[in-house]
Amino acid sequence: MSNSWNRLRNDGTIRSHTINAENPTGAPGSAGAASSVLGPGRKGSAWYELPAGESITLADISGGGVIRHIWITVTDATEAGPFVLRDLVLRAYWDGAEHPQVEVPLGDFFCNGFGARTLVTSEPIVVAPTSGMNSYFPMPFRTGARIEITSEHKGDIGHVFFQIDYTTGDRFEEWPGYFHAQWRRSNGTTALGEDHVIVDGIRGTGTYVGTYVALASLQRYWWGEGEVKFYVDDDGDLPSLCSTGLEDYAGGAWAFQNELSAESEPEPITFSAPYFGYPFASAKDETRASEFWTPMLPMHGMYRWHLPDPIFFQERLAVTVQQIGTWDHGLFERADDISTTAYWYQDTVGAPFPALPSARERTPR
Repeated sequence: MSNSWNRLRNDGTIRSHTINAENPTGAPGSAGAASSVLGPGRKGSAWYELPAGESITLADISGGGVIRHIWITVTDATEAGPFVLRDLVLRAYWDGAEHPQVEVPLGDFFCNGFGARTLVTSEPIVVAPTSGMNSYFPMPFRTGARIEITSEHKGDIGHVFFQIDYTTGDRFEEWPGYFHAQWRRSNGTTALGEDHVIVDGIRGTGTYVGTYVALASLQRYWWGEGEVKFYVDDDGDLPSLCSTGLEDYAGGAWAFQNELSAESEPEPITFSAPYFGYPFASAKDETRASEFWTPMLPMHGMYRWHLPDPIFFQERLAVTVQQIGTWDHGLFERADDISTTAYWYQDTVGAPFPALPSARERTPR
């Protein structure tokens, strides 16, 4: 699944398609027909507009295939106001399902939490300058696929540029199953000692392939001692798999700091790698949502892709992360603002997700 060269095999039955505003159906020989001031077929339909409170369908595909790549960018926040990336919701439906199998705020799906933009360079997710958001998660389907974006933003989104690259003629059985992605948030709402639920209620056979975490520290001292726990199949009170801390899970160590020192103030070092990263760290309010420029609670964004080391499950899966900190006197329980996105595949179209919080409830504040 993580070997891109395997995707280049063609037995003569596979055909490539692209859906965007220049070819809304992806039909052969139908791209770039719209006219501009330069004439017919000269960049006449490069984007969609997304009015406030409405949805647009990016792709509506009949038949079987595999979405191989999604690229999207939207009007910059300086034009449309802050938190656009949290106010827009990406949804995907496979094989005519009535409920979505992907339901995530647009930015969080692409590891850009907090409504903030940051660069990401990894195998399945790449965010390139400036806010060119790319997904390379393969998304197979048997009879159809629909991808849409819904706006809960207070203003119109004037430009939604996108491209969805997919193939037809693939054999569904050669892929890992139906792709799923789900977002959850605990905004200081859990009791001390209560774990944040990354995902729960997965039933079936499948593969867990990644986690994105956006954490705003609501208390003093180090926030990242919580362990990520995977409850697989028959697990009860204790999980089968457990990390040793949150920054450890994201591939880092010692709080992502440039030095271990009590004499000088360490600085976090952001990084982006193929399978794990800590691309975002900030304690400044750059949203212009207030007339005052004031410090913010520290915010941290990190990801972990289980592509070379997937988490396999046969019957069920739940994933949580503890909220534990530490200081000179040892470990202590916390309740921070944690938003997570879980990414997995399973053999069936899964059960409906818990209701997605409203845009106001998703706003990072």
